[in-house]
Parts: sequence; C-alpha cells; structure tokens
Amino acid sequence: MTFSLHPDFDGGSAFVADLKLSQVRLHLDARFPWLILIPRVDAVRDLDDLDADHRAMLMDEIVRASAAVRALGEAWGRPVEKTNVAALGNVTPQLHVHVIGRRADDEAWPKPVWGQGAPRAYDASRRLQSLETLRRALAPSS
Repeated sequence: MTFSLHPDFDGGSAFVADLKLSQVRLHLDARFPWLILIPRVDAVRDLDDLDADHRAMLMDEIVRASAAVRALGEAWGRPVEKTNVAALGNVTPQLHVHVIGRRADDEAWPKPVWGQGAPRAYDASRRLQSLETLRRALAPSS
C-alpha cells in the first residue's frame, strides 16, 4: 500500500517536509505556531495501530517538531512558552499529531486552541518565511 493523505489536510495545512516516518504540515492558522505530523503509514487511526519502532520514531519526530515550533515562535518575535502535543482524531480519522506553540498572551490561553476564535490566514510573505524557518529547523543536523 502507498501512503495517501486524508483530504481534510489539503485546505487547512501546507506541506513543510517529510521526516523519516511523518509528513510535516503547517496548520494554516497564523495565530499559533502549529505543526501537524502525519505518519506515512496507511490505515492507522490511533497510536497503538503503529508498531513499537514506529511509535518510538514518532516520539522522536514530535520532539523535533517541538523544536521547530519554538524556532518559528522566535522568528515571529513571540517566543513559545509552552508546547502542546495532541493526537485527537475526532474529526479527521487518519492518525496525526498536533504540535502547537502557546503563550500566556495568545488568543486562546489557557483554553485549548480548538473552537477559540476564528482562524487567521497567513499573508503570502509570512507563510513563505514560516515554511523556510520550519524547513531549516527540521533539516537533519550534520
């Protein structure tokens, strides 16, 4: 089987990079530095659908994504104070993990980001700069 991305991800996120296991996507709500990791394994809905090696790999990628979210917050001049990680899947059934940078002064604090206010679209320049920052942060270190 080949990997296919659930169509829900097309409109609300942009491709950033492929890691060893996961596709990394930028969630297109410019209020928060927010990445989504989608393991490129077909027919997985929950973490326990992954084998032990893939679960360990996903955890390593979550840590990398957390560092990239912090780098994005720095690039925006709004350092991340807390990184939230969640794998809900109530709306989109394909296994995916959200990595979200939070600040005590963000629009949703201290509540979860879901359902809090209206998403804000990226302008073209900030979106491009954000993608470049994330790709640098996720690039393998030599």
